[in-house]
Amino acid sequence: MAQKKSLFQEFTKGIVKENPVLCLMLGTCPTLAVTTSASNAIGMGVAATAVLVCSNAVISMLRKVIPDKVRIPAYITIIAGFVTIVQMIVKAFSPAINDSLGIFLPLIVVNCIILGRAEMYASKNSVIPSIIDGLGMGVGFTAALLLMGIIREVLGAGTIFGIEVLPVQILIFILPPGGFFVYGMLIALANKLNRKAGKKIVDSPCQGCPMSKTCKNANIGCDAESTDKEVAANAI
Repeated sequence: MAQKKSLFQEFTKGIVKENPVLCLMLGTCPTLAVTTSASNAIGMGVAATAVLVCSNAVISMLRKVIPDKVRIPAYITIIAGFVTIVQMIVKAFSPAINDSLGIFLPLIVVNCIILGRAEMYASKNSVIPSIIDGLGMGVGFTAALLLMGIIREVLGAGTIFGIEVLPVQILIFILPPGGFFVYGMLIALANKLNRKAGKKIVDSPCQGCPMSKTCKNANIGCDAESTDKEVAANAI
């Protein structure tokens, strides 16, 4: 029972408490670029989730075999292999989505969410928890993209999944400024909900960095309860 509860917590953390887009601020480039429509958002989210789950599983299985000095190149090679497979599948079964996502589909290789979970979680845990972690982070990523995509498509084009729902079109919402505006509003909403839940909000730019645990400056300004003395000590 305890193990099932732990796996459930690993799954849900990526959706709510540690949402990679709205809380950890990772993967912002594809988030802003492909969320001009809900269908594009789902396509990118599902593709990234598939790569994340598969790469987490393989990296976890090989974590004791991959030499520490070459772990990052090894992770990137594994991730690139799965991205190539996913891209071929998308091209074969959904060429329209492939054309819409464009360069951002192969750029999943360098998505900070995937490499970050490989370094921070999959390389330190067994296969099943790593798969659950990848699935949770992928679902959180997809949910954030879909929410942005729906808002921007409805307000900017008056449609949702190509079906007209509003007679009025505010074109700025499908342009970059509109993307930044919607993204900022969703981040503010996520922070407010986390504060209500009693969760500390991390303001550090080091948040989500794979090296944050070993960097001596990683915690400066991150803990809302830190005193000036503690911050100064960390900076030495």
